[in-house]
Amino acid sequence: MYSPEQENICTTSTKVPVKYGELIVLGYNGSLPNGDRGRRKSRFALCKRPKANGVKPSVVHVACSPQAAKAISNKDQHSISYTLSRVQTVVVEYTHDINIDMFQVGRSTESPIDFVVTDTVAGSQSNADAQTVQSTISRFACRIICQRTPPYSARIYAAGFDSSKNIFLGVSGRSEEKRQEGMTQKLTRSSFFVFITQEKAAKWKTADGQMDGLTTNGVLVMHPRHGFSQDSRPGVWREISVCGNVFTLRETRSAQQPGKLVEAESQELEDGSLIDLCGATLLWRTAEGLSRTPTLKHLEALRQEINAARPQCPVGFNTLAFPSMRRKDTPDEKQPWAYLRCGHVHGYHNWGNHREEREGRERCQRECPMCRAKGPYVPLWLGCEAGFYVDAAPPTHAFHPCGHVCSEKTAAFWSQIPLPHGTHTFHAACPFCAQQLSGEQGFVRLIFQGPLD
Repeated sequence: MYSPEQENICTTSTKVPVKYGELIVLGYNGSLPNGDRGRRKSRFALCKRPKANGVKPSVVHVACSPQAAKAISNKDQHSISYTLSRVQTVVVEYTHDINIDMFQVGRSTESPIDFVVTDTVAGSQSNADAQTVQSTISRFACRIICQRTPPYSARIYAAGFDSSKNIFLGVSGRSEEKRQEGMTQKLTRSSFFVFITQEKAAKWKTADGQMDGLTTNGVLVMHPRHGFSQDSRPGVWREISVCGNVFTLRETRSAQQPGKLVEAESQELEDGSLIDLCGATLLWRTAEGLSRTPTLKHLEALRQEINAARPQCPVGFNTLAFPSMRRKDTPDEKQPWAYLRCGHVHGYHNWGNHREEREGRERCQRECPMCRAKGPYVPLWLGCEAGFYVDAAPPTHAFHPCGHVCSEKTAAFWSQIPLPHGTHTFHAACPFCAQQLSGEQGFVRLIFQGPLD
């Protein structure tokens, strides 16, 4: 669980700690719109803790027993409560495991959450944009368990332990409201039975007598085929249960009927695994994978190399230049713009826009003066989040219609990835801003004009 002393353990310790990997939120080009602060940031490093905080299943109780009531109210006892019916509830106690570290992810800002994640709004410029939408991310969405010894494998489980070290599947609206108001008092045996009658989360007893279940909106995982590399291909989206079992997707995110158990697959995360929390999607990069990823210094060198070639606008003949990677919001006078239907790069100009205005079309739909192709005309922005790149090649392609620029292989990879959207649909999106891709491929090769002198 999170504590202020642990926040910067990966950077401030005199002895370099073991890094298990990093979680990177899709839709943010290197940092949150208002800046990274504390546990609320665009990427989070999971490092070996000074002391193990992991837990593992232990004793199982029936909820009507005194032992079960004690497990629920004990501040030092982790437990998961499964309600099977109005008269049958099972509580599974968890005990300390010195071999693993536990990291929790969710929307809550309470201390058990190590990485606070809010809903991603495509193309949003501030956190306020996301706050206007009712969140579908669970306050205690998931937990990741990392082995403290090589090969430092990481496994994901749905749901996280709250401030009372409990997990209640499908907490009722009234109970959730109480929790949000900061009412952290322990549930008594009688009040526990008040809200379990409204349980909606899917849960069941397995063939071997163990308990398992799913969270309301589910935790989905996809492992890309051939790893996270130039040869990567989309994998199959699966749902992860509270106990870490793998299932096919439900009919909709919150359907009562779970999918089919996929016994041949594991919840172990791989380099490039995608985790969807129904409102935000995270990319898992292993420490080894990150060692092969281009650095910000490398991306900056590529930016300077492009600018050193002095690309020019074929209309105004002015020299173009990608702005500093720290500037990612407001275009400047040298900003490259592109017609995304054809890929011709220009400086900003109003030439050829009058016909579009007369026909009542949107201003962004423009006619390229070089080839007469009509399509979006947008400023180009370099992709600054190095963790999204599958190679270190020069940025030569732009996503359609947002204009984020990256390498060809990176653009091709993300254009093939079906990301969850809503309760039952999927579409490809730009990893740097989360906008849904459009056009024939979802990206275009950029055509720069060199200097005439």
